[in-house]
Amino acid sequence: MVERFARLALECVHREYPNKIAHVLNDDGDVRPPRELTPAFFGCFDWHSAVHGHWLLARLARLYPDADFAPAARAALGRSLTVENVAAEVRYFQGPGRAGFERPYGSAWLLQLAAELREWDDPAARRWRAALEPLEFIASAQIKSWLPRLTHPIRVGEHSQTAFAFGLIHDWALRASDTRMLDLLEARIADYYLGDRSCPLAYEPSGHDFLSPCLAEADLLRRVLETDRFAAWLGEFLPGIPTDGDGAGWLEPAVVTDAGDGKLVHLDGLNLSRAWMLEGISAALPAGDDRRPALLDAAARHRDAGLASVTGEHYEGGHWLGTFAAYLVTRRGIPAPAGVSP
Repeated sequence: MVERFARLALECVHREYPNKIAHVLNDDGDVRPPRELTPAFFGCFDWHSAVHGHWLLARLARLYPDADFAPAARAALGRSLTVENVAAEVRYFQGPGRAGFERPYGSAWLLQLAAELREWDDPAARRWRAALEPLEFIASAQIKSWLPRLTHPIRVGEHSQTAFAFGLIHDWALRASDTRMLDLLEARIADYYLGDRSCPLAYEPSGHDFLSPCLAEADLLRRVLETDRFAAWLGEFLPGIPTDGDGAGWLEPAVVTDAGDGKLVHLDGLNLSRAWMLEGISAALPAGDDRRPALLDAAARHRDAGLASVTGEHYEGGHWLGTFAAYLVTRRGIPAPAGVSP
C-alpha cells in the first residue's frame, strides 16, 4: 500500500505543471516559472502539496528503508533539499507582501517535514535537515508573529483552519523543544477552544471540506489535555458520540461525485483525515471509555472509503491524497505505546 503512496509523490514533487501559483506580484520580476520562484517546492500543483509530498517521501523512506521506492525517495529529497534551493525559498518567503504566504497550512506542513527529518537518524537526513533549517526558522517565526494577533480561531474545513495546523505545529514544537511556540499555542488553544460546547457535527461536511472543523478541534485538544480532563471536555464538546457500543449510522463517510473536480475531490481527503482524527481521539480516552467502539467503527469506515480513493487516476487528487493516506496508515501524530517504534 505505501508503495502506491510513494509513487504518487515521486510522480509529482518535480512535476512543474499544471501549477497554481498564489502570490502577490510586486513587479514584472515576480512573473517567473515555479521552478525559479520556489526551487525546492515547485511541483505537485501548489507549494503546500509539494512540501507535504516531500514529507511523505521522508516519512516512508525512514519507516521503510529497504522498500523498492526508498532509493528514489532519497534521491528526490536530495535533489530538492539543497542549501541553494532553500536559500531561494527563504528569499521568496521574505518578499514584500508575503507575510501570510501559505499560513497556516503550508507552514505547518513545512514544520512537519522538519520534524520528520529531526527524527530520522541518517547522515543524509541530517544534511537535508541542516539545509532546511533556515526555512524552518522562517516558518516558525511567521507563526509566532501571527498568533498573538489572531483574535479568533478559523473554523473552516479547508487550508486556513487553525485547529489542524496547530496540531502539526504542536507536534513539531515538541520535537524541536521550542518552548516559546508551545506556550503560544497552548495559550491560543485555551482562548479559542477550551470553552467550546456542542460542536455542530451534523452540519458537516461542507461541500469542499477536506478537514472536519469539529473532529480537528478534538484531535488538537487531546494533544494538550490530560486523559481525564480530555474525556470530560469531549463529553461536552461532542455529546452525540454513541455510548452503546453501536456506532452504525453515526458519522458516515462522504461521497465524491466527481474525482476529477479539484474541489469536490476534497471529500476523499476528508474521509482520510476524519479517520486519523477519530483514531487519535479514541487513543486519548481511557481504555474503558464507552465511546471508543463508536469512534473506532467510524474511523474504520472512513479509512476504507478514503484509502480506496487514493488511485492517482486524476491529478486533482493524486497530487495530495497520498500524503493524507500516509499520515493515516503510519499513525503520524498518535503517540506510539511505550517501546514501540513509530
